[in-house]
Amino acid sequence: MTASTSASASASPTAASPTEWWRSAVIYQVYIRSFRDADGDGIGDVAGIRERLPYLCALGVDALWITPWYPSPMADAGYDVADYRAIEPSFGTLASARSLITEAHALGMRVILDIVPNHTSDQHAWFQAALAAAPGSPERARYMFRAGRGADGAQPPNDWRSVFGGPAWTRVTEADGTPGEWYLHLFAPEQPDLDWEHPEVRAEFESILRFWFDLGVDGFRIDVAHGMIKDPALPDLGLDEEEILAPPASEDHPHWDLDGVHEIYRSWRAIADSYEPPRIFVAEAWTRNQERLARYLRADELHTAFNFDYLRAPWQAQQLRAVIEESIAAAASVDAPPTWVLSNHDVVRHVSRFARPQDGIPRHALTEIAALGAPDLELGTRRARAAALLMLALPGRAYVYQGEELGLPEVEDLPDAALQDPTWERSGHTERGRDGCRVPLPWRARPDDSTGFSIIPATAAPWLPQPDDWASWSEERQHDDPDSMLSLYRTALHIRRAHPVTDTSRLRWLEAPADVIAFERTPELACVVNFGADPVPLPDGAEVLLASAAGFTQDDPPTAIGPDEAIWFTPAGA
Repeated sequence: MTASTSASASASPTAASPTEWWRSAVIYQVYIRSFRDADGDGIGDVAGIRERLPYLCALGVDALWITPWYPSPMADAGYDVADYRAIEPSFGTLASARSLITEAHALGMRVILDIVPNHTSDQHAWFQAALAAAPGSPERARYMFRAGRGADGAQPPNDWRSVFGGPAWTRVTEADGTPGEWYLHLFAPEQPDLDWEHPEVRAEFESILRFWFDLGVDGFRIDVAHGMIKDPALPDLGLDEEEILAPPASEDHPHWDLDGVHEIYRSWRAIADSYEPPRIFVAEAWTRNQERLARYLRADELHTAFNFDYLRAPWQAQQLRAVIEESIAAAASVDAPPTWVLSNHDVVRHVSRFARPQDGIPRHALTEIAALGAPDLELGTRRARAAALLMLALPGRAYVYQGEELGLPEVEDLPDAALQDPTWERSGHTERGRDGCRVPLPWRARPDDSTGFSIIPATAAPWLPQPDDWASWSEERQHDDPDSMLSLYRTALHIRRAHPVTDTSRLRWLEAPADVIAFERTPELACVVNFGADPVPLPDGAEVLLASAAGFTQDDPPTAIGPDEAIWFTPAGA
């Protein structure tokens, strides 16, 4: 393999300063309900995260992102927020949250929270006041209340669909007992959409940002960042269903990725920049292409955004390289770092995605993945190990979803009675939803608790049942095994930290066969991933730093990259 003359990007982001740690950070996603249970009630909590902070530090991550920990009825696992300035009692207290932030900072890790601005819980004080108030009242003006269509208003205001299934409108009963207005909920009925044209809504969320920034939080991940502004005409969409977590179905979509969201983020960025050190934002924004996504990352808006094109890409060399090149170029055009992610709490875990035939079609939902047949988890794990080295070798920012470092697969056979994702009920039991990637983590192999999810002997089973064989994936079993997925991640993260790069123009593609991705991250670290069926020889004189295949040792390094394997090496003469 030799260096290619083509560059990876047409522009080069500014090198990171100490306050721009986010440009090359590795961030660990904590799905709080399933991370670690400190009190034995079967639900993860703040104390459980605190107990595992040394583990995260030793793993080598730079920050943790915690999914919503606010008071919530849990209609959508905490993404239905009833109070944005407190902690859900089953998770802990505001005092314990302050302690977590302090302890994480003492270990050199930042803390990023989720903020859910598109909608509140139907139990939020604002929405309860809206239900008690009359049509046209100031209380209802904070939400998307509208009169129905037809002579008696019995039809929804338009044909919009909830991404969880069913209509996106619910009719309320007025105080006098008569059928009344309809309110919009792009997600569950328990998640009414706010009206972001209302100045009181904007002022409230700016206050919420300051509340948590003042407590020391380092930034926010913005849920549904592309959905807060709606076309005021509320035109019909003409779709029978709205796909969950997917790019907008049309260029003129009336409620996804409208230009008005950018004004909101310019005001948020000013608040973040007013702190020392500046706070940061990451967008969950589903857009039609990388160019649209880059608009969220302009210098006066958000810092980074999840790269769903990369997450959804099939395990194929040419498609992945194309996504990498497009992502780097689009981010560089606005002087932002690209972001890489393999899994999160909304998609099938990548071990199970890669355990199926790869036909070139982007997929991430369980229904479409399962349609490809039963998983070959040995194949999926081999590919997942290679995918980890590919992602962590790329310049920019990377995310690790909890349990990814343990090699956990999707739990595809949860009992119907255990399913809690609102998609299950809203779809009429045709879409099993996202629970399979949210099963509580296995930490220890204990006689009284087969996976050690709870720190103490549990008084209740985990909130989602764990497979009987998950003890074999536990952190305890993997900790001292040099061939484990956990050891691979630990080693890769520490090597990555020793070879920092924020300037994406330093990524240099290497000439390689069509079914191979090969590049230099820095002059001292190169990565080769073999997607083909035949071994690929390493360049002469290459010094192997790390291999995804089990059994790698420095004393007996490989001389070739096997199928579905990756290797990091130092090129000869570097």
